[in-house]
Amino acid sequence: MKSQEAPEVVRGSGNVFRDLHHANADVLQFKAILAAEIIKVLDQEGLSLRAAHARTGYAAADFSRIRNADLGRFTVDRLMTILNGLGTRIEVKIRVRQQPEAA
Repeated sequence: MKSQEAPEVVRGSGNVFRDLHHANADVLQFKAILAAEIIKVLDQEGLSLRAAHARTGYAAADFSRIRNADLGRFTVDRLMTILNGLGTRIEVKIRVRQQPEAA
């Protein structure tokens, strides 16, 4: 029987997109957070895709894309506008940090 080595433990940065080396990691993370908040509102209020469309004016297909994490067609601004249309208020806090130098 082969001896098993302990797997290497790597601490993530808190942004999976950065950990996977996506160019726009911060934007992708922010869009994912906004989409999760939209889904949370839909679920808490029991809104169907059609009811969400009626409330916001955005197509039911847009809400379907958001539920399926297909966020390529959405800007941060559009997602924030959808959240506002669902009756929520958004507070954004920004912290700018220097990027660590590559080794």
